[in-house]
Amino acid sequence: MSLHPSLQIYADAWTHSVEAISALVQPLTEAEWNQPTPCPGWSVRDIVSHVIGLDCEALGDPRPIHTLPSDLYHVKTDSQRYMELQVDARRHHTGPEMLAELEYTIIRRTRQLRNEKRSPQAVVAMPPLNTEGTLEQAMCRRAFDVWVHEQDLRVALGKPGNLDSPGAHVTRDLLLLALPQVVAKKAKAPAGSAVVFDVTGPLEFLRTVRVDANGVGTLDTSPSLGPAASLSLDWEIYARLACGRVAHDAEEVRGRIKADGDLELAERILREFTITK
Repeated sequence: MSLHPSLQIYADAWTHSVEAISALVQPLTEAEWNQPTPCPGWSVRDIVSHVIGLDCEALGDPRPIHTLPSDLYHVKTDSQRYMELQVDARRHHTGPEMLAELEYTIIRRTRQLRNEKRSPQAVVAMPPLNTEGTLEQAMCRRAFDVWVHEQDLRVALGKPGNLDSPGAHVTRDLLLLALPQVVAKKAKAPAGSAVVFDVTGPLEFLRTVRVDANGVGTLDTSPSLGPAASLSLDWEIYARLACGRVAHDAEEVRGRIKADGDLELAERILREFTITK
């Protein structure tokens, strides 16, 4: 690929995850395409439709001419309606039709990336609702989105894996950007306090959010000797919580999170942990 070096990490992450998705769905029976996933309201088919749809938009394809049904319980916002259009337009496609479109889209998108000459700072349209951002931001978001949906499929199909893949690293870095706001603004950690996150598993890291006198949170990699609270959890649960795939008080989560210090603060942080909509 002739991509700018700062874009290559996102192209590599997208490629790794989208090829993993292709491998996961290749052997599926028609019934398995209808399997529910942790993504609210979406089946395996819907996840693949979403991946196809957004990559088609990145290719410049027009959006489907389609009217959404009025009874989709999981669609509540304009952003969700935007995302649902590509999904609902493919709800009656067969497994072979889905596979053919997925493979063709991967080929086209790979060719586009190989020939990409624009600067990372070039302004591009970014879904939902045609907001604008830089090409670097758009590619980072695609790498993040495709890895998260790869994990949705793995959970639905009972095939865990790739928790330390290139997409996982992109996702970790993107999720960490939101952590200071979660702790300081949403959970309202006291001024002058620190909260430590010790994450284990395939992707290990330790981060501290420090809240200054003005209530502004910052993130660093050094531990705090006297944190107001500390949370220990594995990377899979961290990602699923942050991406809204599981409730913090769900049975499968309770035994995989250890909280110390101010337990009320820890509870508020976990309650506000979801950053995706």
